[in-house]
Amino acid sequence: MDRTEFSRFVRARREALRPGDLHLPTGTRRRTPGLRREEVAALAGISVDYYTRLEQARGPRPSRQVLGALARALLLGAAETGHLFRLADEAPPLDAPERTVSPGVLRLLDRLDATPGMVLDAFGDVLAWNPVAAALAIDFGRVPERERNLAWLFFCTADGRSRIDPAAAPGAAGAHVAGLRGAAARYPGHPRLRELLGMLRDGSRWFADLWERNDVAAPRPARKRFQHPLVGALVLDCEILELPERGQRVVLHSAEPGTPSHEALRLLRVIGTEDFTADAV
Repeated sequence: MDRTEFSRFVRARREALRPGDLHLPTGTRRRTPGLRREEVAALAGISVDYYTRLEQARGPRPSRQVLGALARALLLGAAETGHLFRLADEAPPLDAPERTVSPGVLRLLDRLDATPGMVLDAFGDVLAWNPVAAALAIDFGRVPERERNLAWLFFCTADGRSRIDPAAAPGAAGAHVAGLRGAAARYPGHPRLRELLGMLRDGSRWFADLWERNDVAAPRPARKRFQHPLVGALVLDCEILELPERGQRVVLHSAEPGTPSHEALRLLRVIGTEDFTADAV
């Protein structure tokens, strides 16, 4: 355990807080910045002496329970909590992908009216989308939330993969499975992941066979081929913007200007508005 860096980090985080951040009385006789040591100790449920020794780099190695209590008392975010645990030579606590999408990202999707865009969590659950994404792929608003997952739609429904170019389907299948393997390593035992993997194994022999290969890969940008029943073939560049603090990613599809695919996307914008609109969740 790096006691010196641990003590510096904890003290810096304590001094950065203000009583109002934790609904504590402000008072007028504070001589030090931030919270008092006794306030942090009380919030964490540990003795003032123990906390003081931690800040002075002479305390014992804290347990995971104490580290978690300190993280909550100091209002640490996910990245800061992970850093605190690593300074104490402990593995960071299991995190979980967020299910809610930030208002800023929702506004971004809304403005991209000719660019199919969606927000996925680490398991491929579709959390938000814009109308042109629904027009390109599937009307997500008509899919039960439990099944609103890209891997489930691809492997277990005809509609979910009907617009993928058949020649590209094997590559897409491998990417779905390898991405879920990566998510399983990051979120072992997560209830949603257990549910999803059970659904996929029961619903698709293709998935079950691929899963046994143990391929692992992170989602990455790629050129994708679609076959849409109304606008025909599209060749689109898929870009991925990671939102690591939330365990989410924004997936965007675009076409090179002046190409038939670019014109097809412009037409899908109209089709999506008229026939396939889905409200973001």
